Amino acid sequence: MHAVIIGGGIAGLATAALLADAGATVTLIEKNSQLGGRAGKLEVAGFTFDTGPSWYLMPEAFDRFFASLGTSTAEQLDLVDLSPAYRVFPEDLPAFDITTGQVPELFESFEPGAGAKTVKYLEKASFTYRVAVDTFLYTTFSSLAPFLTKPVLGNIALLTQLLTLNLHQWVARDFADQRIRQVLEYPAVFLSSAPKRTPAMYHLLSHTDLVEGVRYPMGGFSELISAIARLARDKGAETHTDCEAVSITTSGKQVTGVRVREGAQLRHLPADVVVSAADLEHTESLLPSALRTVKWKRKDPGISCIVALLGVRGDLPELTHHQLLLSNDWDVDFDAIASGELGSYSRSIYVCKASATDPGCAPEGHSNVFVLIPVPAREDYGYGGDPRVEQIIDEVVALIDDRTGTTIADNIVARRSIGPSDFHADFHAWRGNAIGLAHTLQQSAFLRGSNSSAKVDGLLFAGATTVPGVGLPMCLISAENVLTRLREQGLIG
Repeated sequence: MHAVIIGGGIAGLATAALLADAGATVTLIEKNSQLGGRAGKLEVAGFTFDTGPSWYLMPEAFDRFFASLGTSTAEQLDLVDLSPAYRVFPEDLPAFDITTGQVPELFESFEPGAGAKTVKYLEKASFTYRVAVDTFLYTTFSSLAPFLTKPVLGNIALLTQLLTLNLHQWVARDFADQRIRQVLEYPAVFLSSAPKRTPAMYHLLSHTDLVEGVRYPMGGFSELISAIARLARDKGAETHTDCEAVSITTSGKQVTGVRVREGAQLRHLPADVVVSAADLEHTESLLPSALRTVKWKRKDPGISCIVALLGVRGDLPELTHHQLLLSNDWDVDFDAIASGELGSYSRSIYVCKASATDPGCAPEGHSNVFVLIPVPAREDYGYGGDPRVEQIIDEVVALIDDRTGTTIADNIVARRSIGPSDFHADFHAWRGNAIGLAHTLQQSAFLRGSNSSAKVDGLLFAGATTVPGVGLPMCLISAENVLTRLREQGLIG
């Protein structure tokens, strides 16, 4: 079997490695000159930045993936545990640290009785996480089997609540203190959504950061990409950069390959199977209109963001590796994103200083600062360097200095930026989304769609815009699900 894989992000690379290991002849094509997709790397003036994902959560997904290829996470990555896991800067209250294993005591100090409630909350989160991993994540939903397991049938009442309530409602049942609520609701942002639009079942993510803890791969997330790319090549997969898919070819309803552009040349790559790890909307644009399946006007693209990559003079002791700066009324922030208005942005932001853990990311006496500012998903919002984007960055840097006590604005020695228009241009991201389709109820689990085309035999999907969803672990799982689907179809051993 010859498989052509479109897209050299983590999902595409993982799929290439798994299919090659299973005996397929694999050719992976990537339109950009660098593998990794959104998980990119930038080096400037002695600073090194991850340009995309920066949270290492759900370690068992990585462990399982590497084990399936005959290796281990420990052999491939140098992981360190972060302590604190992250720091939170409320708008008008003192900052506090989230340290794995100490969260109930912290929350008790905010709200009497919250400690015991936190223990129970996290027990439910851990249970839901286990059900999700064992039943709903590693599946193609090609049968009803996931819904007929004992953990599901025996907990119908709880699971029904988790689907009918949103995350904000679920958290608010137990906690009144805004600091607690925001920590427990923030995972909605990781899901390209908002707490009031995200099903309560995603409270399971609190298991990953508050129970399992947060890790970091030394050298940055490009080390993860390099490891998977190396494994794919070792298994026999070919990878081609600067090679863009311009159409998926078919004969009737059977896929036949991919037409690609390399420089000024067009050529056809024949294939028995095509796996697209590109954004699904772009994938469908490569097909004849009669073979497309999704009505995109009904879809929610989720959030986009402006990313500022700042090389800063000084060690910035006020900052740890990860920090969240949260507004008092963050409904206003989420409304700003949902408005779709040009120039609107969230004042609740994320700041990463990887040099706190990895000194090699910055010259001595300096810090590398990554700032993520949520904005509406609009492909015309602006590119990095555009006046609108740079003005917002200036305003947010001033906000960071005001809330944290840093003096970043006066000590920037290197500066680069990324805007929604870059996501659209560089990754064919629908409407310039930054993470993937929002995890609303209508875009979760089997409702998110199938990883196999309903109209084209031999066309499958991986990545953040298909099942199971957004984030590095989900992208790895999507690759495993492609292999499962091909085995179900009898196309690979």
